[in-house]
Amino acid sequence: MSKSPNALVWLLLSAFIIIADQTSKLAILERFQLHDTYAVIDGLLNLTLVYNEGAAFSFLSDAGGWQRWFFTIIASVVSVLLVVWLARTPRNDLRTALPLALILGGAVGNLIDRIRFGHVVDFIDVHYGSWSFPAFNVADSGVSVGAVLLIAFSFFAARAGTRP
Repeated sequence: MSKSPNALVWLLLSAFIIIADQTSKLAILERFQLHDTYAVIDGLLNLTLVYNEGAAFSFLSDAGGWQRWFFTIIASVVSVLLVVWLARTPRNDLRTALPLALILGGAVGNLIDRIRFGHVVDFIDVHYGSWSFPAFNVADSGVSVGAVLLIAFSFFAARAGTRP
């Protein structure tokens, strides 16, 4: 009885996300001071260095410091669980492996920041007029796109009567 290969090869995509995330953050940190802004597309997209001590959308960012370790532990546990999930997923199951790899890469990218700095480095600032989306980074994009894909693939698989 031969076992089909698992999806751990998708860790290469996770590694790519981590490298892209950390490289982009390093470039920003070398060139910007906190709250410095550079307009990439005037009136729509800026590069603005901010530090996020909380979670998504700065949730718990002013909680007094305990959140650093709380989110570090959560991200570590989730990352291990995602690796286990990939190990149990068939290699050719793109609809599961792709989103998991994106989420894992993003989680680890931000985990590295929490361990190194005590906060996450954000710098992509999208806005229009007086509306502004919270600043984010490459890792956040990986987590968000991965989560949307995981939900979408699950939803469409359920509608078609198939397993994701």
